[in-house]
Amino acid sequence: MKKVVLLHTSMVSFDTFNKLFKEIIPEAEISNIVDEDLLSTLNRNRSITESIIQRICNYAIFAETNGADVIFSQCSSTREAIECARKMVKIPIVMVDDGMAEKAVALGTRIGVVATAAATLKPTGVALNEAAAKAGREVTIKYYLADGALDILMKEKNREKHDKLVLDLIKQAEPDNDIIVMAQGSMITLLPYVSNNIVPVLFSPRLGVEKVRSVLGL
Repeated sequence: MKKVVLLHTSMVSFDTFNKLFKEIIPEAEISNIVDEDLLSTLNRNRSITESIIQRICNYAIFAETNGADVIFSQCSSTREAIECARKMVKIPIVMVDDGMAEKAVALGTRIGVVATAAATLKPTGVALNEAAAKAGREVTIKYYLADGALDILMKEKNREKHDKLVLDLIKQAEPDNDIIVMAQGSMITLLPYVSNNIVPVLFSPRLGVEKVRSVLGL
């Protein structure tokens, strides 16, 4: 049985990802590592820190030592730290937005990135540019930030207010882009509201888990 270790920086999407793994890779053993302070530190500094890099590298080494075949990183904002961790372990590390980035560059060249945390914008752009380079394509990326929306979701627990801010931003982004990507998995609850959009809107969770299945060769 293949073992996948999920690395979470919050509990917001914990249930979502565990359900997706059971649905898409039911034959895999799933374990979870949760460090909510990682996301708090990211948002406080609005970027990656040395502490975050050290902790994520340690978690990756721990997961490999404990028999993981693949590590799945739930937080797209930690890409820089994950790149360091990839150099320290022999097993694959899949980031939540890897699959989404690959699909986005295949569907269009003008890509809008919608985020609710500033720290997520740059890593998502990096993921898209890397995917475009691998596919031999050139893309133009525009960024849209619903600043404060993540705090509304996590601290106020106001999903409705959070969703309205993000949906308004999606409407703003539609005229100038071929495709829109959601920079955070926590926005997956918006899927029913955008399923009929003229401009496709991509969410990372399902595509990320499908990427893990592909990496496992299943």
